[in-house]
Parts: sequence; structure tokens; C-alpha cells
Amino acid sequence: MRDKFLPFGSPLIEQPEIDEVVASLKSGWLGTGPKVHKFEEMFREYKGVKFAMALNSCTAALHLSMLALGLKPGDEVLVPTMTFASTANAVIHAGGKPILVDCKKDTMNIDPEDIERKITSKTKAIIPVHYAGQSCDMDEIIRIAQEFSLKVIEDAAHSFPTKYKDRMIGTIGEITCFSFYPTKPITTGEGGMACTENDEFARRMKIMSLHGISKDAWKRYTAEGSWYYEVIEAGYKYNMTDIQASLGIHQLRRVEQMQERREGIARRYNKEFEDMQEIIIPTVKEYVRPAWHLYPIQINTNLLKIDR
Repeated sequence: MRDKFLPFGSPLIEQPEIDEVVASLKSGWLGTGPKVHKFEEMFREYKGVKFAMALNSCTAALHLSMLALGLKPGDEVLVPTMTFASTANAVIHAGGKPILVDCKKDTMNIDPEDIERKITSKTKAIIPVHYAGQSCDMDEIIRIAQEFSLKVIEDAAHSFPTKYKDRMIGTIGEITCFSFYPTKPITTGEGGMACTENDEFARRMKIMSLHGISKDAWKRYTAEGSWYYEVIEAGYKYNMTDIQASLGIHQLRRVEQMQERREGIARRYNKEFEDMQEIIIPTVKEYVRPAWHLYPIQINTNLLKIDR
């Protein structure tokens, strides 16, 4: 029976990814190198952003985002109640205090009205999570952030390649963090990406992602590189490897194909559940193209004789 169990989500790995990984193994370049750089460039062009930094997880991207903001002990960051632990953990690891904000029942995304209620003189940033791949109400969140001089760091772990109105998620907040975990819409095995338009944020995140070294380490081993570098801060080991990027290069090339497949599955679920009043299907706003990372249903318990 074990082999018949329906898995949570299996990554779609095809021959081009396998061939690229094998090529990396044969090249002898296994760590951060030219394929990471290529993946970053492809992602940057796809999103239309100035900077895209490949990292070893979305959690690392969130942590570096908090550091780039200059979070200090006692600073508060608003996070939604509906999310994974890493959203709040990143705030704590940077010395801040996560403040939980309620979510809207229909979209399961952070509630802008409760954001305003939770803002204090210590609030420095908001981390909206695009839950299940459904975009948050970014216009309202940006309005609030501007009114109270707050930064917006988007947790887009679920939402590649979600669109909000005519914009892609990754082009709205100060920094946007993506996940390439095996169950996500595209995967690098483990991995993440941070996007920003801010030169200073990108510079600090890049340095802190690799031990606080002043220059890209992989360039030290190329013809144009130099052995000389300085460690200018106590950084972290958050870099992506070429083996991981080998998967990402080809996953990214098929992102629209895989997105259309998920949309087809969601349409089928909608059709199958349409006559079942006991099940409430996901709400999709007319201005959102969701990634359909998840298809979370809600149960109308008033029509049932048993509880969860």
C-alpha cells in the first residue's frame, strides 16, 4: 500500500535537468559558479528586476532581507498568522520581533485592516505572504506602508509565477523572496531567490550571503578574478550551488508550461466541487493570476454532522 500513497507533491524533473547536473559534475565546478550566475540572469530577465540573488533557501532570503533593512533589537515586523515558521523565524534571527496579523477568510492572505491595527511606533516592516500562490492586496499594503514609512518584504515562497493586476510578484515590494523547495512550482532541490531594485539592499545581501566576503567568491577562480578579498562583515553560508542552479535553469524555461498544467488541475477541482456545498473552493480575485502552489479548500461545518 505504501507505493500507492498519494504524495504531497512530486517535482517534475526531466532529462534536460539531469543532463545539466551531470555536466556540472563532470566539469568539476560543484559550488557557486557560472551556472548560478546564469540562473540569476535568467530569473532577473524573466521578472524584469534589477537584481536577482540565488540563495540556498527562501528562509535565507528572508533573513538577509531583514539584515538589509537594518533591523534592530525591539523592532517589530508584521507577519500573517497563515504562513510557515520561517517567515517569523527570519525576523527573530535578525533580532526583531514578529507581530502576528490576522488573515482574511476568503483568500487566507494578510488582512490590511488588521495591519493598520497592529502598527506601533516600533513597526519597521510588513511581510505579506502570498498564501498558496494567491496574491495579497498589494495596492492596499503598499498604501499603508507608505503612509507609515514601512518597508514591504514579500514572502513569495508559494507564488512563482503569480501575477497581481499587470505586475509580476517580485516587482512590487522592496525585496521579494522565492522558494525552490521540491514541492514548489519550480525546484532546485533546495534553494531560493531574492529580487530587489535597491542597489544598497542587493549589495549588503550579496556580501552577507557568503561569509561577508567583499567580492563574488566564484570569480576568484576565473581568468578575470583575483585571489584577493576581504571579509568585511560576519556573514552567512547562504549561497546556491551550480548543481542546484542546473535544475533551476531548465525548470525556469518550462515555468509557463507547468503553470498551465496547474491551472488545468485547479479548473478540474473547481468543476468537481461546484455542486458540493460542504466544500468552499479557493477564492481568486479577478485581478490575480495565482500560481496554484496549493489548492486549499475550506469546510462548511454547518452542513456536516462531524467536526474536523
